[in-house]
Amino acid sequence: MTEQIPPELQHQLIKLQQLQDQYTRLVQERSIVEAELRESQRVLEALEKLGESDPVYRSLGTVFVKASKDELAKEYSDKKDILEIRLNKLKEQEKLLQEQIKKVQDKIKELTARSYSLGAGRAAG
Repeated sequence: MTEQIPPELQHQLIKLQQLQDQYTRLVQERSIVEAELRESQRVLEALEKLGESDPVYRSLGTVFVKASKDELAKEYSDKKDILEIRLNKLKEQEKLLQEQIKKVQDKIKELTARSYSLGAGRAAG
């Protein structure tokens, strides 16, 4: 006789898989944002080291165009601010997902224990 997984347990297992997939995507997105943030910080540091008369260029596809140091600094400073806000939001979402995953895992343990104890009771009876 084959054991069937109770529908509620199946539902929780599917929910757990979905949450874990969502968490994986979120971690990947956070990693990308962190890399972009590091790059923006490096650009700002490099711009700070340049003198006022040093030429600065912006990449436009395969062409480099002369740009204003102040304009680029403002652009990268704004980009950095946006990335920091986005990173904080991603970290908050990550924390919430971790909590949801923990709750679902606890529910699965509870349902599994209940199913096992019911199955053991039937086998003994």
